This record gives sequence, C-alpha cells and structure tokens, in this order.
Amino acid sequence: MTNPWVIDNTHILLRILCAVLLGGLIGWERERSSHAAGLRTHILVSVGSALIMLLSMYGFVAFVDQPSVRVDPARLATAVISGIGFLGAGTILFTGKSITGLTTAASLWVVAAIGLAVGAGFYFAAILTTLLVFLTLLLLNIVEQRYIRGHHRHVVTIRGRTGHGLMEKVSDFMKEREVRIRKMEVQVKSDAPDSIIEGGSAAEITMHLISEKRMDPAEMTHQLLNMQGVYSVAIE
Repeated sequence: MTNPWVIDNTHILLRILCAVLLGGLIGWERERSSHAAGLRTHILVSVGSALIMLLSMYGFVAFVDQPSVRVDPARLATAVISGIGFLGAGTILFTGKSITGLTTAASLWVVAAIGLAVGAGFYFAAILTTLLVFLTLLLLNIVEQRYIRGHHRHVVTIRGRTGHGLMEKVSDFMKEREVRIRKMEVQVKSDAPDSIIEGGSAAEITMHLISEKRMDPAEMTHQLLNMQGVYSVAIE
C-alpha cells in the first residue's frame, strides 16, 4: 500500500478479523467470569472501533485533494474513546454492599482502543495490549482473590421475633465467626400476623457484614434459621 489514503479489501478483511479475535479473547475471559459485558459485547466494541478507524483513515479519500477540505484521521477515533463511556457505565452496578463492574467497564474501554489500533494497522501494539490485558484479568484476579483481598462484604436480612433476644443472638453469632457488622438496620413491624409475632414483635434486621474469610451462604442461612425466633434469612 504505497498510497497512505488507500487500502485494499484484503487488508480490510485482515484488520476486521484481527479485531474480532483480539476483542473476543478479552470478552471470553469476561464471559467465563459471568460479567454483564461478555464475549459478544467485547467483539462488537472491537469490530466497531476498527471499522470507525478504517472509515476515518480511508473512507474520505475522495476529498483528500480538495483544497477546502482538511482530512483528520484522528477525529472519529477521539469520538469513539469518549463515546464508549456510556456503554461502560451500563456495566457498573451499585448493589447496596459494594460497587461492581468497574473492571468490565475498563476492559470495554481498552477493547475500543485495541480496535482503533487494529483499524490503524498497529498490529503489534494491539496484540501486545490484548495479551497484557488478558493476563491481567485472568491471572491477577486469582492472585487478588487469594492473597490481596482482605475482606468480603455481604448483606444479610433476618426476619424474626424480638421477644427471644433476637438481636443479641445474631450479634453473638457474628462475633463467634469473626464477622464484623459494619451497619445494622432494625425495623419493628406491629402489623404482622399474630402467628408470627407471638412471643414478641416482628422485626426485620438488615446487616452489612465484613469478614476476613469467605462465608458459605447456605451454611450461614441454615445456622441462622435454627435460631429461636428466626423465620426468614436472605444473604447477598
């Protein structure tokens, strides 16, 4: 390709397929981790970015020689980088106990940059970045889970009867398991059926917990339900 403003169909096909493979590799890692943006989303972002870069560089070749027209190949690329933010924002969720999806949002942003690099013909930079991102998501996640993260967050909702010393029992239960209660909300419901509030008022306790060790939700639910006065447990 001697003319920098002209590209043949073979190179267009090569760049589009390369964008599919590189974006798909990162998307596969996100898909296997059950994140909101997975394989298809990352492929679409990568291919779309590559196509826009190709269009920006080669789509306006007919106007290159026009004296009143200034061709700027970077203009559409800038719009992609800033515009991908709305898609990344859709993967960020506030669950009440923590914010999730930041890494996936960042991976979408990087995939858009990889697609732009492929569209511009920067194959080495695109492939190198893809490998580094893939290793970061795959390997460092394992390291983070095992060695770096010092605590786990959970939200536990317990419904029961206050007449049986429910809050004291729950507090002692958490202390025995070295689980710290970061926040607790108690709602006493006087309009509950008599069959429920017999022996005390019906109460709903919501606790935001922090633990050094990973908790087994099924085991904790079973143990809490065995407490006298507890009739409902929900763990997130």
